[in-house]
Amino acid sequence: MDSLHVIKIGGKVVADEPLLTEFLDDFSNIDGHKILVHGGGNIASQISDKLGVEVKMNKGRRVTDKDSLDVAAMTYAGLINKNLVAKLQARGCNALGLSGADLNAIKAFKRQDAEIDYGFVGDVDDDSVNVPGLSKLLKMNISPVFCALTHDGHGQLFNTNADTLAAVLAHSLSKNFEVTLTFCFEKQGVLADVEDDRSVIPEIDWELYVELKEDGTIHEGMLPKMENAFKALNKGVRQVEIKHPANLLTKTGTILT
Repeated sequence: MDSLHVIKIGGKVVADEPLLTEFLDDFSNIDGHKILVHGGGNIASQISDKLGVEVKMNKGRRVTDKDSLDVAAMTYAGLINKNLVAKLQARGCNALGLSGADLNAIKAFKRQDAEIDYGFVGDVDDDSVNVPGLSKLLKMNISPVFCALTHDGHGQLFNTNADTLAAVLAHSLSKNFEVTLTFCFEKQGVLADVEDDRSVIPEIDWELYVELKEDGTIHEGMLPKMENAFKALNKGVRQVEIKHPANLLTKTGTILT
C-alpha cells in the first residue's frame, strides 16, 4: 500500500514568512503522496478589520455569520490557498488548491448546539470525504492543498475546523493508503510544561493522554487536536505526529500511539 502524508499547518505558520518558506521547502521534499491542510483564522481576522466586518464571539467561541463566511471564503480559499499553491509550484510540487466543495471533496452539515448558534459552521462525519476522487488525484501525483471550507451539497459553504478536516481526510484515505497525520503548530510538540519548549513528551498513548488531561497538563486548544488525533488512530491512521513545522522532516516532536 502506498504511503500518504496528511499535514496540517495553522494560521500562525502561514503568517510567518521565513517559517513558511522553510516548511514549504520541506513539504516539497517529502517523497510519495501528500496533502496539505491549512488554517488562517488570524489572517481572516485582519482582513475582517480592514473591511469593517465584526468578528463575532459567543461565550468565547467564534461565530461565522454571513459576512464572516464571505471573508473566510475570500481569505482561505483565495488569498491563502492560492499563494500556497503558487509557492509549491515554484518548488516543483504539483499542487491543487481545493475547498471541500471542489470535487465534492468534503461534505458537511451545520453544527447543532442547544446553547450556541455557530452560524455557518460545518461539522463532518466518517462518510464526508470523496475517497475515490481524491485517491485518483493522489495517484496522478497531484498534492491537494485544502482550506478549511466545506459544503452541504445544496450550495451552502461552511467554515470547518482545520484540525478536524485533516483528521477526517487522514482516516478516510487510510482505506487506500498507509497514512501519517502530522499537526504542525508553534510549539515543539506536546509539552509537559507549556512554558518550557524543552519539555516535549516524545510519545503519548491513550492512557497517558487521559492522565495528562485529568491533571491539566493538556488543556484548552490542545484538547480538540488530541481528540482528533486519537480518533484518526482508532480509525486506521498508521501514525500521528504533533510538532513544530521547522521539524517536519525530523523525528523531533510528539508521536501518538
